[in-house]
Amino acid sequence: MSTATETPDLDGAFPRLTDSQIAVLAARGERRPVRAGDVLFRAGEPVGHFFVVLAGLVAIVDDHGADEGVVRVHGPGRFLGEIGLLEGQASFLTAVVREPGEVLAVPVAELTALLAREPELGDLVLRAYLNRRSLLLGEGTGLRIIGSAYSPDTRRLLAFVARNRLPHRWIDLEQDSGAEALLRRFGVTAAQTPVVVWGGDKVLRNPTNARLAELVGLRAPVPQDAVCDLLIVGAGPAGLAAAVYGSSEGLATTVLEAAATGGQASTSSRIENYLGFPSGISGAQLAERAVVQAARFGARLTVPAAAVALDLRDDGHYAVRLDDGGEIAARTVVVATGALYRRLEAPGCRALEGLGIHYAATAWEANLCRSHPVAVVGGGNSAGQAAVFLAAQSPHVYLVVRGDNLLTDMSRYLVDRIESDPHIEVLLHSEVRAAEGDKAITSVVVEDNRTGEQRTLPVGALFVFIGAKPGTEWLAGTLALDDRGAVLTGHAAAEPGRAQRWRHLAREPYVLETSRPGVFAVGDVRSGSIKRVASAVGEGSMSVRLVHEYLRETGASADR
Repeated sequence: MSTATETPDLDGAFPRLTDSQIAVLAARGERRPVRAGDVLFRAGEPVGHFFVVLAGLVAIVDDHGADEGVVRVHGPGRFLGEIGLLEGQASFLTAVVREPGEVLAVPVAELTALLAREPELGDLVLRAYLNRRSLLLGEGTGLRIIGSAYSPDTRRLLAFVARNRLPHRWIDLEQDSGAEALLRRFGVTAAQTPVVVWGGDKVLRNPTNARLAELVGLRAPVPQDAVCDLLIVGAGPAGLAAAVYGSSEGLATTVLEAAATGGQASTSSRIENYLGFPSGISGAQLAERAVVQAARFGARLTVPAAAVALDLRDDGHYAVRLDDGGEIAARTVVVATGALYRRLEAPGCRALEGLGIHYAATAWEANLCRSHPVAVVGGGNSAGQAAVFLAAQSPHVYLVVRGDNLLTDMSRYLVDRIESDPHIEVLLHSEVRAAEGDKAITSVVVEDNRTGEQRTLPVGALFVFIGAKPGTEWLAGTLALDDRGAVLTGHAAAEPGRAQRWRHLAREPYVLETSRPGVFAVGDVRSGSIKRVASAVGEGSMSVRLVHEYLRETGASADR
């Protein structure tokens, strides 16, 4: 066997700990001698310890066994793992000792508590872990999805892992020459695809998103009997802010998210006007940091978990029913389900959703159409951000805008960026009239809404950002809504017919409180909200202050 060599540091992803930092960790862990061939953790299994290499070499490998590939090699002073370790996810890779030596093993629970007390060490580990996840996402390691590009279920699984930033590799049945051999190896026929392969031998035939989430550890166990202090429905910026503040202030906090943490913001390739990030930050990175922060304070996040109803129980607590039949009880509820992008209803669009028509512009969608012209529909910031992001990868981007001026709904900095980009062609006062294609989109028909003139654009993808509707279908008949379906809060929620609900409190609803005492609404789902990430974060954090007030006045304070 050839001698392994240590992987060089890349952008701070693989820092070397100092002797003093190792000493701090050693007080919480144990030293273990290791031999060549020892496996410290395996892909597809939970990782219970944070490992530091004290002597010898440890390789991080993908597909441990016959087709093993070395991803990284760590030497003395380096630590193992990536962001999934702090989020409670199973490992996507396997750690194998290459040269005998010694490691320091620190239980993850001890590490989490320690990093909160040692901010410099915590920053070092968190920065490295976030960078490592980004590297893994770009290297095609982790779980494998085998399926056809024309299969809606393949697209569904790919979208789910991409939105949740799970390291993976897609093996296209039509394009990858090794796909057939892999299927034979696992005893799977083409008709049974898509399949997810992980940990060398785990094979899931066309799993649901929920089953895949259970496999990787995204779905925290939901307490069926306990009553949490704060239940947050939705994990966009508003919901995550409420989770961070609620859990950090001692509230037993549970967060439910139907699709992926980050909400609509996580689909933004770069947010450039968020305070504290002068060079910008992607929505996915912002969400990932918030998830780690909330988890560190003890919040329980479960993805996917879709709410279908809100009920008031006989004991005065609320219960949120889930689409899988489960139910969670809570003393207070924060509704943060945001808004859903409106679907394009032009002929041909429904049939091609997921086959070239997308409602998000992340790296995954962009990679599917990298060599093709694309069209973006919409005149707001989401459409503008998507156009700029896609123009860096696609040869030509058509920005289709119904109005006659980009500045009507788009920030000035985005308009300037669009107007100066030679790869973006803006089509004002234009609307999509049809989408064309068989197994995938091939073109869109665009009409000038002043003259009626039509034009066919050859495109490999169509990205749709034409406004959004509040995610309140599950609340109809339970909370007071405005004529758009957004949740009314504060004075607007104090309808005369519901006054009896407030008699025992001798007050009207708080500013973010709904027509039900103890139920709050924040972010895009709230009537009158400002559609900005910063305001959503502000509302989420503010709601926790009001939750405390409600718990105190009802005798259920968290410091009881």
